[in-house]
Amino acid sequence: MKFSDDPSGFVCLGEAVPDVILEIRYYSTFNFIGERISGYEQPIALLTKEAAAALRAVSRDVAEKGYRLKIFDAYRPQTAVDHFMRWAQDMADTRMKAYFYPELDKRVLVPNGYIAAHSGHSRGSTVDLTLFDMRTGGEADMGGPFDYFGERSHYSFPSLSPAQRARRGLLREAMVRRGFRPLAEEWWHFTLEGEPWPDTYFCFPVKAK
Repeated sequence: MKFSDDPSGFVCLGEAVPDVILEIRYYSTFNFIGERISGYEQPIALLTKEAAAALRAVSRDVAEKGYRLKIFDAYRPQTAVDHFMRWAQDMADTRMKAYFYPELDKRVLVPNGYIAAHSGHSRGSTVDLTLFDMRTGGEADMGGPFDYFGERSHYSFPSLSPAQRARRGLLREAMVRRGFRPLAEEWWHFTLEGEPWPDTYFCFPVKAK
């Protein structure tokens, strides 16, 4: 495992994939902690050049079906992951529990793997996203919100409606077709196969170059 502060292999996703919609949750207070996360200095998304190129192809594919990609998170600096871990140790801070982890005791979040000391996002080729329906002008109903800690977030959650299941399938198929690997426990989470820095975790802040 290596750490780096070099952003030279990264691009701004809003420029590389102009059709994406950005809702960078960790720049805002609407996230599982309830405050802006360390390392998010601007409400933008960064991604490795290779992952951004693949995502641009996904964007074109889903546009043909009436959707745009909505990005919640992409590159995540190690400083943000450290913030998550500090919060996870503070059992008194449960201000966002009702929305993000109502079924779970905060004490299980780290042991159960919802929060960890290192994240694939910090390697720069992982993205959290959903579909935006151009016909309705709103975010597609995927059967559960982004960053929900619980079984509802599992791709194969059994209580989904047929329409919700179909939309999850559409997103996954589009991402896999262009070289991304899904995560079974989080329907929104995808990592580029053959990512350029599989053993390097980056620390530079999320901001424009």
